[in-house]
This record gives sequence, structure tokens and C-alpha cells, in this order.
Amino acid sequence: MVTSGTRRFHLAFSLGCGLLLLGSLSLWAVESSEMLADPVLEARARALSKELRCMVCQNQSIDDSEAPLAHDLRVLVRERLKVGDSDSQVIDFLVARYGEFVLLRPPLAWHTAALWGLPPAAVLIGIIAIVLVIRRRRPPQTGDTANLTPAEEARLSELLRD
Repeated sequence: MVTSGTRRFHLAFSLGCGLLLLGSLSLWAVESSEMLADPVLEARARALSKELRCMVCQNQSIDDSEAPLAHDLRVLVRERLKVGDSDSQVIDFLVARYGEFVLLRPPLAWHTAALWGLPPAAVLIGIIAIVLVIRRRRPPQTGDTANLTPAEEARLSELLRD
């Protein structure tokens, strides 16, 4: 007989295994044939690959993507490092070839100001809108009759008595 405790354990175990598999997906993208023999260069290549966008997937780094173009870019990064390029030279080479879109985090500049400024502006506008809606829905306070004329106060008292 399967109890609810056993059922919960099986569910938790299955979810845990699923999360472990999802967490290791990025390990499958970089193939062993791409890796460099020098561990220092390989570490630099992996760090650079995490900063570069896959042009096919667009929301993944080339380090995480299994697309053929991402593979080609990973190989290109490793070739440039083997030649002796610095990290900034590799980035500059790829930006010159593919444009700033290849960067997962584009630099803050005049032409990218909207990209960096719109999300905080949208949050600020949303907060202001929420505050305005809350203020409009708030019931008037009892001491707010100070601006009424004596005739209006008498009429209000009459209405409140009925």
C-alpha cells in the first residue's frame, strides 16, 4: 500500500533528479573536442564564452548553447586565445565581426541608454501608478469638512442623520 508520505518522497526525489539534470545541461554544450589542453586557457575560454550571446538562441551564452554557430564561436574564441590574444582583443574581434549584439551584457553608452534605462523607468512608472490609484481609492477622512461652507456642513449633517 502506497501512503501519502511515500508518494511525497517519490515526488520530491523525482523533482530533485530533474533539477540535477537541468543544472548539468550547460555541461553538455561544450564538447570535449573543443577543449584546450592548457587549463588556464580553457578557463579563460569558458569565461569568455559565458559573456557572448548565441546568435541563434539569443538568450543563451555560446557556452550553454548547442547550436552549430555557438560551436563555431567557441572554437573561434579558443583559436584566438591560442594565438595569444587577450580577453579584450577576443571580445573586440567578435564585436567587430558580429556587432555589439554578440555581447550578453552590452556596454552602457548613448546608443544603449534605452536598453539600460527602460526597465527601471517602467518599474518607477508602475510604482507611481499604484500610489496614485491607492490615493484615489482612499475614503475621505472625517476631518476633511473644514473646507465646507456653513450651508454645506448643515446639509451634510442632515444627510448623515437620515
